[in-house]
Amino acid sequence: MTATDKKSKSCQNSEASHCHDCDEKVFNTTRELFSIGVSLVLFIIGIVFYRPLHDTPFSIGEYAVLITAYLLSGWQVLWAALRNLTHGKVFDENFLMALATASAIAIHQLPEAVAVMLFYRTGEFLQELSVNRSRRSIKALLDTRPDYASIITETGLKKVSSQEVEIGDSIIVKTGERIPLDGIVMEGQSLVDTSALTGEYVPRHTSKGGIVLAGTIIKTGSLTIKITKKFADSSISQVLNLVENLTSRKAPTEKFITRFTRYYTPAIVISALFVAIIPPLFFTGATFSEWIYRALVLLVISCPCALVISVPLGYFGGIGGASRRGILIKGAAFLDTLTEIKTAVFDKTGTLTRGVFKVKEIVSHNGYSKEDLLRLSAIAESHSNHPIAQSVLQAYGKQPDSASIKDHFEFPGMGITAKINGRSIIVGSDRFLHRQGISHNEAAYSAGGTVVHVAIDGRYAGYIVISDEVKSDAVETIRSLKKLGIKETVMLTGDTRDAAAAIAKKVGIDKFLAELLPEDKVKALEALKAGSGKKEKIAFVGDGINDAPVIALADVGIAMGGLGSDAAIETSDVVIMTDAPSKLPEAIKLARKTRAIIWQNIALAFVIKGVFIYLGIAGIATIWGAVFADVGVALLAVLNSTRAMR
Repeated sequence: MTATDKKSKSCQNSEASHCHDCDEKVFNTTRELFSIGVSLVLFIIGIVFYRPLHDTPFSIGEYAVLITAYLLSGWQVLWAALRNLTHGKVFDENFLMALATASAIAIHQLPEAVAVMLFYRTGEFLQELSVNRSRRSIKALLDTRPDYASIITETGLKKVSSQEVEIGDSIIVKTGERIPLDGIVMEGQSLVDTSALTGEYVPRHTSKGGIVLAGTIIKTGSLTIKITKKFADSSISQVLNLVENLTSRKAPTEKFITRFTRYYTPAIVISALFVAIIPPLFFTGATFSEWIYRALVLLVISCPCALVISVPLGYFGGIGGASRRGILIKGAAFLDTLTEIKTAVFDKTGTLTRGVFKVKEIVSHNGYSKEDLLRLSAIAESHSNHPIAQSVLQAYGKQPDSASIKDHFEFPGMGITAKINGRSIIVGSDRFLHRQGISHNEAAYSAGGTVVHVAIDGRYAGYIVISDEVKSDAVETIRSLKKLGIKETVMLTGDTRDAAAAIAKKVGIDKFLAELLPEDKVKALEALKAGSGKKEKIAFVGDGINDAPVIALADVGIAMGGLGSDAAIETSDVVIMTDAPSKLPEAIKLARKTRAIIWQNIALAFVIKGVFIYLGIAGIATIWGAVFADVGVALLAVLNSTRAMR
């Protein structure tokens, strides 16, 4: 975060009635306007009374008025050019402006010199206002950092800083207050405004057992919340960190413009030098004063500020516009990559489905009762945090006898083994039972959901069918991706082939791979990347900790930010705060719009500047026209860039 950003944030958080930092910022804006205003008045005086001022001895009157206006409006440009020269940075827009205006003064074209500086300064000021407006809109959207929490202590409520609250502490949040940290609702129910994080303005209902996120606002009632994350790890802190560093990774287009200006500016200076010197030496009737003037027009119109300012601002606007919609993009490079996606790969559970499992059916075999099957499975699963384990425990509906468990082992993506009161229990997938050498009911594949097999003392006891619910926007997501030209949609899951096939058919996925371990998902994505073209990018969308390696491997890794694991969010390039897969096609559309705006700016700058360069060399365009064209192009490009915010 820059010093200016810190000031603005401290101002917004301050409860004081007077803020020195804000006054200083207002004073700087006022000073800019005052400086431009005085320069304009002096410039008008110099134009209106040009002849009387010029006719003073040695044109002292003309120089006194117009040079004052020149220095007042252009001292920042002159100082920047001088400072950059001492640091070895010779060819930039400041150098072009200083060289052009100094040369104009040398051939006694004082009004033109003042006009260049004055209009350039005015254009820069208006551009800065536009940039600041874009930044403020993003900061206002995400400036939801809660300052305090009302913690429950033995002596009552205590108001403390959010940073002082520890995991496990309980706090109370009342109507109209922001939730300061992530946690679980212990008491109460409320409508919660999540727009700061998700971009969705419809309040969400939450009650006991619900997960609430820092930065959201209690609209009705009050909640007692048990804290699950420290402030530094909370959702709002991650969002703020992402936005503060959102331009840290430059897009290829930005890097191209940076490289381009390194060669473009010296080439223009050399070209202007040739224009000023060559024609008078080789063409009859050509004068140095005439061709130096044309060279000055070339220098002024060739200033690359429209490109240098508008391209980064376009990306900034695109990323800011995405954040308003609950899509956090961690850099301009990923915004560009989103436009090139041709394959979209999804995890199943928690991404395309809600991840809310429910026991649908219990089928027992070999004389075991359904009650025994569920009871022993619940005890074996009681030490696991896996969603399937939680669904079994929920179906059991009682507190399992965890003390009876010994030798408990969990095999990620496969199942669990345990000893319960001396009996050997195996709970897991079809593949897991095959590895354990236990023959079982293959017909369970037609059960239409996730099948959990159970074996007791090496003998097959039956299976439990667990179903998941497809997210409401999953079907529309795949349909929208097809409309956007995405060639292939793929689902990777650790679930059974039967369950995966049912979800893939319902959602409209082109291809799926099932019964995958985390390392299998990585291999599957590597195979997809090997089979895709050089410019055909692959996006992966996931939410679990086991998805983190695949998210990191994808060209664009996308994490579900609301319910996704910290590891997935940390390694991702894009975070979807609403947990809605439909945000992927929305992000692609926004990225394409942003890129179109940026290339519009580049084309606009090159076309208009090219025309005026030709007119200037031909002697048709004047410095006045060059100034208006240069400043006008820059302003049009900046205004066009702000469209990406909307």
